[in-house]
Amino acid sequence: MKTTRRIFLKSGAMALASVGIIPALGPEFLRRAVWADDAKGPGRRKTLVCIFLRGAVDGLSVVVPHGDPNYYKLRSVGAGGIAIARTGQDGVVDLDGQFGLHPALSMLKPIYDAGHMGAIHAVGSPNPTRSHFDAQDYMESAAPGNKGIHTGWLARAMAACPEDARNGAKISTVSLTAQVPRSLDGDREALAIPNLQTFGIGRDGKAMSIGGGTGDTSGGFEALYAGAVGDVLHGAGAETFDAVKTLNGLDPARYRPARGANYSRSPLGQSLQQIAQLVKANLGLEVAFAEAGGWDTHVGQGGAQGNLARRLADLGQALAAFYTDLGDRMGDVTVLTMSEFGRTARQNGDGGTDHGHGTCFLTLGGQVAGGKVLGDWPGLAPNQLNDGRDLAVTTDFRRIFGEVANKQLGVTDFKTVFPEYALSPRDFRGVLKS
Repeated sequence: MKTTRRIFLKSGAMALASVGIIPALGPEFLRRAVWADDAKGPGRRKTLVCIFLRGAVDGLSVVVPHGDPNYYKLRSVGAGGIAIARTGQDGVVDLDGQFGLHPALSMLKPIYDAGHMGAIHAVGSPNPTRSHFDAQDYMESAAPGNKGIHTGWLARAMAACPEDARNGAKISTVSLTAQVPRSLDGDREALAIPNLQTFGIGRDGKAMSIGGGTGDTSGGFEALYAGAVGDVLHGAGAETFDAVKTLNGLDPARYRPARGANYSRSPLGQSLQQIAQLVKANLGLEVAFAEAGGWDTHVGQGGAQGNLARRLADLGQALAAFYTDLGDRMGDVTVLTMSEFGRTARQNGDGGTDHGHGTCFLTLGGQVAGGKVLGDWPGLAPNQLNDGRDLAVTTDFRRIFGEVANKQLGVTDFKTVFPEYALSPRDFRGVLKS
């Protein structure tokens, strides 16, 4: 049977794990896939960072429509309530008199004021599903309602990237997750790296195991590597060893964020810190993916304080630290958050919210046309709610995906990336500068 690059990519790490090592950057084709190893071009490139907030984040709490009087008819302030007050110590961080950030996201206000952060409200999928699994699948494939499309939108966007085609190099893609996410599933190589500190070889030259230990390298790492993979990587051991040493040279354990940036120790905070390190290393990173769970707040959601507030504080700290750490490099970086759907507009009897429809995306970066809340606000009056219960969707999420794919990655072949959606630049929401 012919062994394809895609088969190796998905199974190679598992195969090498069985002999106690991680393949790290892999052979030449995999090294190019991750680091865009193009000798003719500079290592510094534009980078798109996608963050999936899994579990359906309550967009009405992320960016609070405090200027809509119906918001306070659907949610109460105070004990047992989940609404955010318009004023006071725990009140919204006002943005424009109509919308405001949750107080737990207050650290993002200076970025918003600088014009480097924006929000898109009432965004989501035209598909009515309230299933997490289906909605995430539809969003990552960018094909709502169609289970027959098996590739991810980011994978198709990267395959359609004209700059990469001109350079003759594979697009560098890294996901700070245990597995390649659905968004990156396709014919182009992508690599999942759960943690840079356990992905490579120790500074003493010994091969690192998945658990962080070391394997026996008495026969030499190259020999052990070649023996483990057989004919699939025949002749590529030396190149792979050089690639592993390149990554190991970054020494993630000793990385110190710039300008006093303070990342949390949470998985999301650490993922963004490692993405920042890869960006600053000028290794050609073009697409990075991270995710955070815990947004399914059916019970005890809380208002200005509580469960959701803690999750939002972690998100805000991670984004603010990333922005601070990269400094001027944010001119090349765009961050986009997304979630499969929103929550019900009215709080339930358990002090939480149930599965809804429209939600709010955030964008951050030097090319973001920030300092504004984009989207057509549908209102929260009874006759304006979706199914009489949810924030309606007025912006199809593919309009946002298409714009960042075009302006950040250079994609112009929208039909390939969004095969079931007629998209043109006229549909863009003005998320990024032209």
